[in-house]
Amino acid sequence: MSDTERKYVLAIDQGTTSSRTILFNHAGQVVSSGQLEHEQIFPHAGWVEHDPVEIWGNVRETVGMALAQASANHHDIAAVGITNQRETTIIWDRNTGEPVYNAIVWQDTRSQDIVDRLAADGGLDRFHEIVGETLSTYASITKIMWILENVEGVRERAERGELAFGTPDTWLIWNMTGGVNGGVHVTDVTNASRTMLMDLRTLSWRDDICEIAGIPMSLLPEIRSSSEIYGYGRQEGLLPGKPIAGDLGDQQAATFGQACFQPGMAKNTYGTGCFMLLNTGTEPQLSKNGLITTVCYKIGDQAPVYALEGSIAVTGSLVQWLRDNLGIITSSSEIEALAETVDDNGGMYFVPAFSGLFAPHWRSDARGAIVGMTRYNTKAHLARAALEATAFQTREVLDAMEADSGAKLEQLRVDGGMTANKLLMQFQADILNTDVVLPVVAETTALGAAYAAGIAVGFWEGEDDVIANWEEATRWSPQMDDGEREHQLHQWNKAVARTLDWID
Repeated sequence: MSDTERKYVLAIDQGTTSSRTILFNHAGQVVSSGQLEHEQIFPHAGWVEHDPVEIWGNVRETVGMALAQASANHHDIAAVGITNQRETTIIWDRNTGEPVYNAIVWQDTRSQDIVDRLAADGGLDRFHEIVGETLSTYASITKIMWILENVEGVRERAERGELAFGTPDTWLIWNMTGGVNGGVHVTDVTNASRTMLMDLRTLSWRDDICEIAGIPMSLLPEIRSSSEIYGYGRQEGLLPGKPIAGDLGDQQAATFGQACFQPGMAKNTYGTGCFMLLNTGTEPQLSKNGLITTVCYKIGDQAPVYALEGSIAVTGSLVQWLRDNLGIITSSSEIEALAETVDDNGGMYFVPAFSGLFAPHWRSDARGAIVGMTRYNTKAHLARAALEATAFQTREVLDAMEADSGAKLEQLRVDGGMTANKLLMQFQADILNTDVVLPVVAETTALGAAYAAGIAVGFWEGEDDVIANWEEATRWSPQMDDGEREHQLHQWNKAVARTLDWID
């Protein structure tokens, strides 16, 4: 450790439903934390927004909560790392610090007509070779275009260089380093790779794609590595002079925190959605099976490491839907006990294509379906089918990864809130036919951001320290026989087929 007086690295995890701050010690253990949810704004069907000002306020408050809980102050902090919901698009005024519109969230589907317009010349894969992604409403590009085209006066202000774009990491770093008083306007390669505006090989913005999209280059932040000092905490804040030195999109941060540093290693994070990443090494590998090619991480001057990613839109949020919209449970944690009251799904399959299907299908015309129901079924079968949907969707992504990479996954490292659900984790191992492994520290997203920041300032030496700190807590091995697994997958595939072509 370079400075024994500095005991902790502080990680800010700005997620889809909440913001968290966690203090980690040198062993990679959680010392303290603070967490606050923010409002989910749904102006129309398919629209999802957040208030960036609320998020910034919540982040400051959670930093205070985490420091107070540990009886710590900024003198105890070696560095600050940030991880964030990716693709979520914020545009703000450089001179006032005011957002020109709410944050448009990664789940938002309002820009489908812009996707269609871009695809009219060259198809949905027109930029795939360059950016590693098929055109959809998911990436930031069409969200930026929507704001420029639909919010009065924004295009003119953007063309005059008055506005700044960023995903939530960029918004937080800008505010933390001074905002209107010299705030640093940066992002890292992992977040930049999710905009569809960055060349995967050169790690720089593409003028030609920006021109096609009508996005002024002056909007865009500077692209930096995932582990370096971007700037220092503003003097009037809670972290004055502290180096902000780690920045990774949430799923890449979890991959880093899970120590998936060797090609062929994979992790799956169970949150609002589900995101599986497979390390593919230092060369980008384009998918033929509906996966996204993304930058996994880049440590300082080292070569970038790439990954294949399968993104599933609805997993944990399906449990929230059962709680909030149907009221069959009163808290998310109740779903496991309810599902355990039945031996199986009773023939029910639930495909939660609420805003279309993400990987590996990429079908915006799909909508959710519950199939196979009879009078025999109860809410317990529905609960079980909802949990199993997460495992089935993960299996679809794993099949695509194995087809792309030509390798059989030896085990899947898992993290995120739903890993507390033992019924789901066992079914996940059964349906994948591979071991599912949970680490001791399940807060791997925040941990990955902490490691990136700590490595940049010498608090940790490098990847070897991350590997040394990683420790297995629980392992689930498959128990289902092959015939039953094949039957379940056959039924699931039939259910998925029923969801397609719903939107004309």
